[in-house]
Amino acid sequence: MEKAKLHAHRISYELQTLDSGNLLNNPYSQFQFWLDEAIKKSHSEANAMSLATSDKKGNTSVRMVLLKEFSEEGFVFFTNYKSNKGEQLKDNPNAALLFFWPELQRQVRIEGTVKKVTSQVSDDYFISRPFDSQIAAITSAQSTVIPDRSFLDNLYNDNKKIFTPKNAKRPRDWGGYTLRAKRIEFWQGRSNRLHDRFLYELRNKNWVIERLAP
Repeated sequence: MEKAKLHAHRISYELQTLDSGNLLNNPYSQFQFWLDEAIKKSHSEANAMSLATSDKKGNTSVRMVLLKEFSEEGFVFFTNYKSNKGEQLKDNPNAALLFFWPELQRQVRIEGTVKKVTSQVSDDYFISRPFDSQIAAITSAQSTVIPDRSFLDNLYNDNKKIFTPKNAKRPRDWGGYTLRAKRIEFWQGRSNRLHDRFLYELRNKNWVIERLAP
């Protein structure tokens, strides 16, 4: 797209407003409220989120993952522990999440620290997955170089012959992480780019709410 067209490409956000009087005191309750609305009104996966990580040297990466559980203990997603994201989280547990719901002109930014969930939590989720997804997790050494697509397809088909829904077990290097939030920001798009932003920050075990300039 030409520069001039990109400069002119914009949407005016005018659907809703966000005020301190509309906010719940607990950010997890507020997140649940917004997530429920996103699930009802979004045409895409409302639980899709960007996960940003970095290594010891400060090299950063970002990718989309799916939120599978959340509570006041944190936000849970699952992946291969030896993937690029897994290696970076091992080096540096600080990470950030971003949810963007364009149909509602909203986003939620979350910053905190990540740790692995228990083996039991990972086992329980793995068992709940469709069999084909279980085989995919068994097959893929995520982020490693492979020769071509046929290599992956052949390995996947071989594993489908080896395993059954009854004996497929979670690979040792696959499981969940919990991001325990320190900061959660709720962003509501407004006209003229004067957006509404409210930050919940954990201070001395209490959530402090502040309005931020857009």
